[in-house]
Amino acid sequence: MEFTYTAIGKDGRKESASIEAANLATAGHMLKDQGLLPTEIHEHGRKSTLSFLSGMSFISLSEKINFVQNLGVMLKAGISISRCLQILVKQTHNNKFKSILSDVYSQVQQGKGLAEALSKYPSVFPNIVSSMIKIGELSGNLDKSLEYLSIQLEREADLKSKVRGAMMYPSVIVGAMVIIGVLLSIFVLPNLMSIFTEQGVTLPLSTRIVIAISNFMSGHSVLAIGSMVGIIVVSVLFFRTPAGKRTFSIFSLNMFVIKEITKKINLARFARILSSMLKSGIPIVQGLEVVSESLDNVLYKELLAQAATDVRLGKPLAESLGRNQKLFPVLVQQMVAVGEESGSTQEILEQLAIHYESDVDDTLRNLASVIEPLLILVIGAIVGMLALALITPIYSIYQGSS
Repeated sequence: MEFTYTAIGKDGRKESASIEAANLATAGHMLKDQGLLPTEIHEHGRKSTLSFLSGMSFISLSEKINFVQNLGVMLKAGISISRCLQILVKQTHNNKFKSILSDVYSQVQQGKGLAEALSKYPSVFPNIVSSMIKIGELSGNLDKSLEYLSIQLEREADLKSKVRGAMMYPSVIVGAMVIIGVLLSIFVLPNLMSIFTEQGVTLPLSTRIVIAISNFMSGHSVLAIGSMVGIIVVSVLFFRTPAGKRTFSIFSLNMFVIKEITKKINLARFARILSSMLKSGIPIVQGLEVVSESLDNVLYKELLAQAATDVRLGKPLAESLGRNQKLFPVLVQQMVAVGEESGSTQEILEQLAIHYESDVDDTLRNLASVIEPLLILVIGAIVGMLALALITPIYSIYQGSS
């Protein structure tokens, strides 16, 4: 059984971690044998509501980067890995992350390797983290592996930040359009439409459609809003399923504007991650497997998983990537082929990463100028249809009264 405990160490400081024991009493004796004075012990999983809520807290990428960077700095300073982890546990403010690092520290204290301890939490520390740390432990260059890993995670954070920033403007505009449309349908349009019906004017099709929508929204506002929320929730849940992920992957590689950004982001991540893995001394087959698990797009994941199998059987990587030129353009295939022939695959991949990262920066920077005209056209079309639906009956009423 696994128990989580809080205890006072020999130096008088509190520490929290977990321990494996047959029962609660045995866990207490084991802690005392280690020179610890337990103040709280409970079976792992039996926690208070507060602990449960803290366990649901989000661990940001920046927290993981700080963990990797600080660990690397302390190891370079000659501090033992167990002492480094103990310090990092005390420095961490995120309760969920603190609990995880406490458990990692406990496992390292019991003789496990750092990579093995981190691999217990794949949702927090993805395969690329445990793989690069494992190679660093085996080669004796853990601080160097952590340095490469830190650079890779920083690139990931930078890329995600730029994508979020580029999508912020259109998201706000679309969200505002939906909210304004709902408010108009519920509070404004019913009053206007009642005037038209009272006048007995023959209403055009566009006006009748607007009236039908307005009547439904005002008469069933809770149902309408609930349906919208339900559609969003169901869509999010669907896109988390294997079928949903595949659907979204295909959509993102074929949708106007988005497809080029999707392709460049995946190529940049492929080149950067594989370059970092090779730089750390990880074999190319294992590196491809890690890259396959690290990418989000299902089509790229599948192709790279197949490429790992092909390379294991002795085929060149460039030939495997050539299976789908839509995913890996000729430029990538040719440069990888040159790298394989000259023995400089790592350097070639790094150059590809720089190229595509720069390309992504330029594309995201200009994304607003591409999306803005499209949004204006959509908004203009909606406003025009609404205006036509409102003005036509008014014109008919004016003609009838003159």
